[in-house]
Amino acid sequence: MAFHLVLFLLLLTHRTTGQDSEDPDALPTGCGWGLGRPYTLLCDLDSIWGVAVESAAAGGVLAAILLALVLLCRVRHISEAEKRSGVGPILLLLLGVVGLFGLSFAYLIEQDETLCLLQRALWGLLFALCFSCLLVQGVRLRRVGRERRGPGGCALSGLALGLSAVQGIIAAEWLLLTVLREGRAACQYLPMDFSLACSYVLALLLAALTAAALALCGKSRRWRCSAVWLLVTCLLSLLLWAAWVGFYLYGNSWLEKSPEWNDPALAIALVAQGWLLLIFHAIPESHICLKPPPQPTAPDYFDTSQNSTRLRETSFDEDIPLSHRQFVENQGYGYNDENTAGLRSGSSAGQHNSNTGARPSAPFRSNVYQPTEMTMILNGGAVSTSSQSQVPSAPPTYTGRQLW
Repeated sequence: MAFHLVLFLLLLTHRTTGQDSEDPDALPTGCGWGLGRPYTLLCDLDSIWGVAVESAAAGGVLAAILLALVLLCRVRHISEAEKRSGVGPILLLLLGVVGLFGLSFAYLIEQDETLCLLQRALWGLLFALCFSCLLVQGVRLRRVGRERRGPGGCALSGLALGLSAVQGIIAAEWLLLTVLREGRAACQYLPMDFSLACSYVLALLLAALTAAALALCGKSRRWRCSAVWLLVTCLLSLLLWAAWVGFYLYGNSWLEKSPEWNDPALAIALVAQGWLLLIFHAIPESHICLKPPPQPTAPDYFDTSQNSTRLRETSFDEDIPLSHRQFVENQGYGYNDENTAGLRSGSSAGQHNSNTGARPSAPFRSNVYQPTEMTMILNGGAVSTSSQSQVPSAPPTYTGRQLW
């Protein structure tokens, strides 16, 4: 699908190329406001691909800047450390996306030595920066899914910058070998050499795809949505790279449009990759990071895996004042005036008639021991009245105990 889109946009340039060869001094339609050569593709209405790439790139730059500002303004409201660690790679990715959109304008201007040096130096570096951010996001999601905590945002950003610096060294060595040592012009290079110089970028993309697949296999389901978006982004980026590399190496030669359609193919690839990263990774990941955490639900007191301190903090008794709490007073061992009188009468009767051993009065016998609810449950709910029973019980008319 991406191959057909690139081919359709490039076929629209054939008409403009023929018109420019007939009258090179005439200004194209739409360039009457002082924009002449070498900026004709920015305003040429006959060459629709230039205007389309310019509009898409300008809109992408605006969207990336607005998203970065939203993240910077709301980063203090992100309370979870796992989400806050992903903000740094997202901001770094947005920086790389803005660079991709900005570099596409360099292919809409007629080439000179300065522009060719800029294109060859920044092409692989910007792609390496974006794919390094995808790789560190996969590493973060993998670690969060396994250990429930992720690395810091500064560490992830530093890792992404270090990985992308390798491509900068490769591009610098390529320019030094071909331009300074061999004395070639900066705009004279083979498409195969340009593609081989981006081999490290393709390796980063494959590593990011592997990390996203591993993150998707994690135990935690909370971060599975982010892993799915990352995997989709890597897959679509891989298909896009296969499309533009195949067209750049073999499609132009097969259509016999190799010198003329090289720059349009690269400009379309830059804009397509930038929007792909914005739609399928930067925007969904930013939404996940800025999403407020779920509200805590009522604790399950039968779940032993919960923290005991949380159960104590949510006790309902702490919300009730001490004066309003209801206590069940066990009056089994309480002594009041009746109990004291019963004791005295029992003791005096025992002194006068020690042989018969008169029993205490009824109030004393009713307050010696009162069975608790657990005792009645163990007795099967029956109140024993047998003289041989070891568990005395209260009379049925006793109302001293307050049942719940």
